[in-house]
Amino acid sequence: MAPVTALADLSLISSGKVRDIYAVDDDKLLLVASDRVSTFDAVHPNEISSKGGVLTAISNFWFDRIAGLVPNHTVSVTEGVPAEVRGSAVLARKLEMLPVECVVRGYLAGSGWAEYQESGTVCGVALPEGLQESSQLPEPIFTPATKADVGDHDENIDFDTACGVVGDRDLMTKVRDLSIEIYKEGAEYARTRGIILADTKFEFGIDEDGVLTIGDEVLTPDSSRFWPADQYEPGKGQPSFDKQIVRDWAVSTGWDKSPPAPQIPEEVVNATRARYLEAYELLTGEPLQTWLERTQS
Repeated sequence: MAPVTALADLSLISSGKVRDIYAVDDDKLLLVASDRVSTFDAVHPNEISSKGGVLTAISNFWFDRIAGLVPNHTVSVTEGVPAEVRGSAVLARKLEMLPVECVVRGYLAGSGWAEYQESGTVCGVALPEGLQESSQLPEPIFTPATKADVGDHDENIDFDTACGVVGDRDLMTKVRDLSIEIYKEGAEYARTRGIILADTKFEFGIDEDGVLTIGDEVLTPDSSRFWPADQYEPGKGQPSFDKQIVRDWAVSTGWDKSPPAPQIPEEVVNATRARYLEAYELLTGEPLQTWLERTQS
């Protein structure tokens, strides 16, 4: 998998499903959000133009909004960021990342809906009987998952298992409570902008001073399910502002969800790009171009 941009003065540390990570110095990294798109943990060969900019801009927007709840990894989106990746990159502090995905669900969808149909639970959390697909849950629930390597699948786990993976129950309890608090803050704001935040996942780490810090991305179309509030109707799958368009297309092809992922048709690429851009504009009240101009200045 090729990095989004070959930055001659920096050393590429890793290239994941979406992000390329470069070493800057002993305590900082450059995180570049590519235009790559993955479904079912496999990366498709073609890209979604502007996607990296949307992910970076939306994360930056939310980092600012939740600054009173938790510190984040951002050092700068301009100073120290090479000109060729500004708008899609962030200079970030190094963190010792926790080895779990911190998932919060406010609605019943995806793998949560599949598990509920079988057992009435999601990641060990018992839910009321009679819920439908896309039903709003009585309260948001924390449903952690393991982190998978590129090409592998994340695995849902219960809270006790997550505590064992991290090795610190008190820390995981803090992470759980904080994840739910951030989700609630985000969901409340998003609803005022016409978006239902159905579920999301966060990544946390510990900084050099031992402080719990949020990193990676926050409440983006890649890490969350965004549904248009005016079209919400429980009992079925919902239209979305995220890459669900690509997921639905991928399922329709009969692909077995194993790498390599298939080429995405142009019409699906264009529709997905439009949804990413619309999500940014709805959330922030400005076009993506304004963000790009601001980071280039």
